[in-house]
Amino acid sequence: MPRVLMCPPSHYAIRYEINPWMKITHTVNPAAARRQWDALSSLLRRLGVSVTLIPQRKGSPDMVFTANAGIARGRTFIPSHFRYRERQAESAAFTRFFKRKGYRVVDAAKGLYFEGEGDLLSYRDMLWGGFRYRSELSAHEKVSAALGKRLVSLELAQPRFYHLDTCFFPLDERTILYYPGAFDAYGRRVIRRFAENPVAVGKADAHRFACNAYRVGRKVVLNEVSRALKRRLHALGYQAAETPTSEFVKAGGSVKCLLLKL
Repeated sequence: MPRVLMCPPSHYAIRYEINPWMKITHTVNPAAARRQWDALSSLLRRLGVSVTLIPQRKGSPDMVFTANAGIARGRTFIPSHFRYRERQAESAAFTRFFKRKGYRVVDAAKGLYFEGEGDLLSYRDMLWGGFRYRSELSAHEKVSAALGKRLVSLELAQPRFYHLDTCFFPLDERTILYYPGAFDAYGRRVIRRFAENPVAVGKADAHRFACNAYRVGRKVVLNEVSRALKRRLHALGYQAAETPTSEFVKAGGSVKCLLLKL
């Protein structure tokens, strides 16, 4: 059974601006955010996903984006070290939670900027790391070494796609969905070289966070996307399970940002 960590949006709001999506003037509707979060968590449970909850720390409005907490593999947790002061208190809260759950905490990225599964994703036997805006390449090297995995590095080239999981989605053992505009020419060549079936997502869908998705069996859980992309997924043998995340897109996140794989 797949397992994920989620954080209810008890204190979710936009209190600062640390990526191009975030505008303090874009006020979050707390009731709508809660409805969208509840719909996502309920959908995941119906699909057979075990959802573990961590309470949101007051004063950490972005803690709902649990993908950035770190990396959890087996019973080991590697914590993040956030680049921006506004999110740094989250690290201690997540670390305390995993310690209480009996995880071994390995601080592989100590002293370096590292934003967890937001920038470090698994594909086959490799870890793919996005660096530049939030995480450092050297942090990914240390984390990959601690996990005994081969690292493929991609430099992010578009500030709106500041984490790898906003523009890069390993769908299965063959296929990766990615937004070419988020990478430079070299990064696009790396993706085409190492991915057996790289599928490019268009700009409009990328800005709807189509790559910020989570697969459960033959279902792909994601924000509302175009009919063309849904047809593309169907041709690949998958069905889109859309769940609106517009209140979280205001802060630069969607489905995958809202969960950490356990």
